[in-house]
Amino acid sequence: QVQLVESGGGLVQPGGSLKLSCAVSEVIFDFNALGWYRQAPGKERVFVASMDRGGRTDYADSVKGRFTISRDDAKNTVYLQMNSLKPEDAAVYYCAAKYGNSGTNYAYWGQGTQVTVSS
Repeated sequence: QVQLVESGGGLVQPGGSLKLSCAVSEVIFDFNALGWYRQAPGKERVFVASMDRGGRTDYADSVKGRFTISRDDAKNTVYLQMNSLKPEDAAVYYCAAKYGNSGTNYAYWGQGTQVTVSS
């Protein structure tokens, strides 16, 4: 059973930074892709960032230039560095993983970590 556990969420002022972590119970290099999604109250869960096995990254337009996804294969951990945070970035952030190719959905999800951006 693949398990993903997010941490690092919290309250931050606008313009501030947070770094989320996602500890994975399996060897993350074996996954075809790792990603971050977020869900704000009353809204659908949306894509934030992803990284494939080769290290290629992709970002939602709303976070490009501010967020960075990375991974540490030795620790089986995925990160999301979030800078210049805005109130609209507030959401529950989920990490996800899949073994399938780009045409498949993410199969494994964490429980989420809350990010609040407020002064």
